[in-house]
This record gives sequence, structure tokens and C-alpha cells, in this order.
Amino acid sequence: MKRKLHLLVIDPQNDFCDLPDSYRPENPATRTPHAPALPVRGAHQDMLRLAGLINRGRHGLSEISVTLDSHHRYDIAHPTFWYAADGAAVAPFTEISSADVRAARFLPRDREALPRALSYLEQLEAHGRYRLMVWPVHCEIGSWGHNVHEDVRAAYNRWEDAALGVVTKIAKGSNPWTEHYSAVMAEVPDDADPDTQLNRGLIASLAQADRVYIAGEASSHCVKATTEHVTDHIDPARLVLITDCMSPVAGFEQQQHGFLQAMQARGAQLAQSGDVLQELLTNAGR
Repeated sequence: MKRKLHLLVIDPQNDFCDLPDSYRPENPATRTPHAPALPVRGAHQDMLRLAGLINRGRHGLSEISVTLDSHHRYDIAHPTFWYAADGAAVAPFTEISSADVRAARFLPRDREALPRALSYLEQLEAHGRYRLMVWPVHCEIGSWGHNVHEDVRAAYNRWEDAALGVVTKIAKGSNPWTEHYSAVMAEVPDDADPDTQLNRGLIASLAQADRVYIAGEASSHCVKATTEHVTDHIDPARLVLITDCMSPVAGFEQQQHGFLQAMQARGAQLAQSGDVLQELLTNAGR
């Protein structure tokens, strides 16, 4: 009997991939090649391996879901939201705490946003998972950087053609008032925005699978956050992390290492794409 094998791909988008020049078309507005906003070292090769896995093992896959980081330019985790005490712009990769804001070391550019921003930071820190990180503007809705890596998209298109199915796309991050690393829920859900709250549809879909394979970018952040939330709702023993199809943001390697160790301790499996391919081929009867 064919098993239900579900592939969950986290944020396989251009802005997160260290793409070679041949993958960077010209931006007609600037006459310069597009450049990924937040490239993760190793991500391009991760995505090529993932595309190869889908292409060769697609007949063994029952479902594919793809999450899409989907931001506005103005966002609490982008430099466009903040300025420093001296009026200077805030550089990407700056961490901002509630104490920083109370001391006026960093402030919202829109002064009316101060109470809400401070409340958010306090709630975020109380949860103990992350502190606010100012990232480069990335995965802006409608931009080239928001698009899926071309090889991965082509591979899942072939799965759709063969399975007569639809790859489920899960957008996250369009609320500018909260960070949304996880596809399951935002770091601080907004009571007025259902899209930031628990994604029951995604959880229900994954719960129907005999096995869920997880890949994507970045293993230190969005893969980590999503997997942690998933394991709160379904048996971790059903999860397989494809470790050669994910990479951490530079400087956050320890965060990835701790995440993989913690998931393994909870019962999730770690595997290489070659091992997963054998399972997919067996499930396809090949």
C-alpha cells in the first residue's frame, strides 16, 4: 500500500539563495542584475539537490507544500521601520531590544508607532524564542526575490503534471507588525489578523501524512521555527529533516546545530537527500 509522504519546503525563494550570475536576470528598472537580498551560503546547491530529489522521486510523493516569506517594504523587522538615536539609518543585522527602545537608542520612524512597537518587543522577549533582528528588505511581495528558485519550481511543476495535483503555497509575513519565521504561526500573533495565528489547515494536512520531509531556508531561522511549531502539534517521529537541503544564515551556525540536536532528541529523523530518494522510489514501487 502506498504511503502518504508529504514534502514541506520552507521559503525556497531567490532572496535567500546565493545564486550564480546565470540565475540573476537583468532588472529592467536599474539595468543591473537582480541580487538576492539575504543570500544564505550554500542555499543554491541545497535547492539544486532538492530539485533533483523531487524530479527523481516525484512519483513517491503524495503532497508538496511550499511556504513563501511574503513581506512589505515597511516592516518592523526591516530598516525602513527604524532609525538610530542620532537620526542615522539602522543597518541590517542590528538587534533591537525593548530596553534599546525605552532608552531611545532606536526608535520607530513613525513616532505614533512607538507604543505598539514597544509592546511587541516586550511580548517577543517574554516568549524567549527570538529578539528582534533587523534584516535587509527581503521577499517583498511581487518582487523577483519573492519568487521560488527556478529549479525547485520547475521540479514541483513536473510533480503537479504527473500527480494532477496542486502544490500548496503558504504565504507568511505580510503583517508588518510581527515577525513570522514559522509557517505555523507568527512569533507574536496579532489578535486582529487570522493569518498570524495558528495555521490549522497546514497542521491538519501534515497530520494526515505517514511521513513529512522538511527542507528549505534557512535552517537557523524559518526552517527551525516552523519545525519547532509543527512538533508541538504532530508526532515528531513522523518528521524527517533533509539536512543537505538546508543551510543556516552566516553567523547562526550554532543555532542550526542546536535545532537539529533538539529535534533529533524529540524523535525527528535527520537524513540526506539520497536516503530520502530511496524511500520515495520504494513508495513509488520502483
